[in-house]
Amino acid sequence: MKGVIVTAGYGTRFLPVTKTIPKEMLPLVTRPSIDFIVEEFVASGITEILFITSRRKKALEDYFDRERELEAAFEAAGDRGKLAAIAPTTASCYFVRQPEMRGTGHALLLARAFVGSEPFVVAYPDDLHFGTPPLSRQLIQAWEKTGCTVLATLHDPPDVNRYGLISIAADGMHVTDIVEKPPRGQEPSREASIGRFLYTPDFMAELEAEWKRHGDGEFFHTPAVLSLARKGRVVYHRVQGERLDTGEPAGYLEAIVRYARSVPELNAALERAFKMKGL
Repeated sequence: MKGVIVTAGYGTRFLPVTKTIPKEMLPLVTRPSIDFIVEEFVASGITEILFITSRRKKALEDYFDRERELEAAFEAAGDRGKLAAIAPTTASCYFVRQPEMRGTGHALLLARAFVGSEPFVVAYPDDLHFGTPPLSRQLIQAWEKTGCTVLATLHDPPDVNRYGLISIAADGMHVTDIVEKPPRGQEPSREASIGRFLYTPDFMAELEAEWKRHGDGEFFHTPAVLSLARKGRVVYHRVQGERLDTGEPAGYLEAIVRYARSVPELNAALERAFKMKGL
């Protein structure tokens, strides 16, 4: 199984820092957020990863490359802990640039040669997942059972109307429609689609067909998903585990705190800080 991570966006909600630093490199304390996506992929059995980037994202390539000088310094010092901290991922990483920002569908078309005729997992790096089995593995298991494209969903999240909500077929499994940010009271379900997908090979054929019909403006992946849904080829999987949303500053701040709570030494530092401030 291969994985694709879409990282080409500007990250404008995090300006001014994202003027020079890719949003995906903003850290949860010491690890950039993108590192958690790659860890999830590897733990799910994904061995080849394509990053769809843009001109301002060279730092991503550098991060997933080896750092020979640091390795040599840590080896000379016998510092195994720091060597482990900078060890490269075991997955093979590839990078392709989206030359202009024309939407998620346009970005995914750049993965055609990479994925070939295989199913593949797509991650949008605003969504981080913590739990067992890892989220990508959950989607792979759902595909193994159904043979269909799989959408990851959250059940009844806060501010549910900020999401694309799926319509569910009578069998309780297949997706028939996705309604983006419906008005309150008009939600087709309480299942919200988030940034993790497993696409079957027929998705790319649908995406190419939709691209030929597309005119000006941004081109998104949703029409191809809906085309498959009309053929009974899309199911959903409700996320098991904890999801952190780093897509906007308030959510990112919450993600840092929640992640720090899970690391004993960082949690102790939080407790001390909160006591000092009377929180």
